[in-house]
Amino acid sequence: MGLFDSLSIPASGLNAQRQRMNMIAQNLANAQNTRTVEGGPYQRKIMVLGTPASFRAELEAAGVEVQAIVSDPSLGPVIHKPGHPDADENGNVRLPNVSTVEEMVNLMAASKSYEANLSSFEALRSMMMRALDIGR
Repeated sequence: MGLFDSLSIPASGLNAQRQRMNMIAQNLANAQNTRTVEGGPYQRKIMVLGTPASFRAELEAAGVEVQAIVSDPSLGPVIHKPGHPDADENGNVRLPNVSTVEEMVNLMAASKSYEANLSSFEALRSMMMRALDIGR
């Protein structure tokens, strides 16, 4: 593992958490969308994280990467609203399976994780700069 390889670990975390925050923002933006191109209400997106495909079993920097973004298969609540354009014959409308409270909690967790990765990146960069100063 090279000196600069250690920076790839928090950098990959920063990238993954940025993508996670974007996905959460998409979920929140579509929290009331009852009609999508695919048909039916918006389905909440979930991110699957894992180690990069290039990770070797040896002790090397691995980091994290987004493996997939999948739709949450759970069903959203049903409300009775006969005048709604997406109401069925009984006047019921299926809402998206997005909980704004849950998404806000996920957003706070992603933000804190982003901050932790940024702190790690800055600490590693600072240590590398000090090591270079010693070599002078």
